[in-house]
Amino acid sequence: MLKTVHHVAIICSDYARSKAFYTETLGLRIVAETHRSARGSWKLDLALEDGTQIELFSFPDPPPRPDRPEAQGLRHLAFAVEDVAETVDWLEARGVSVEPVRVDALTKRRFTFFADPDGLPLEIYEG
Repeated sequence: MLKTVHHVAIICSDYARSKAFYTETLGLRIVAETHRSARGSWKLDLALEDGTQIELFSFPDPPPRPDRPEAQGLRHLAFAVEDVAETVDWLEARGVSVEPVRVDALTKRRFTFFADPDGLPLEIYEG
């Protein structure tokens, strides 16, 4: 049976730029980095503190995301944080543009969005 999310896979348009964003800006730990010469691509395994992983892939000429954020498929990736305001300050100090903080009408928890280098919506959610 299903227990937890092991990883989320993201395809980026510029591997070096996205690698720097996820590792240097967001501080995710590199678990493994593999060049797949037959595919002309890279695979970067990244980990959050709880062990959840993000697989960052590069492929030659990937098509752009069709629409943000209501296209079919993954809508966004949300990260749990202790304090949204503190995390917003941390992101902005690293040059990341963050939307205004909102309160979820259902849960009453604070959240906001920012984007990765390819415009993938990323959420910070207080919990």
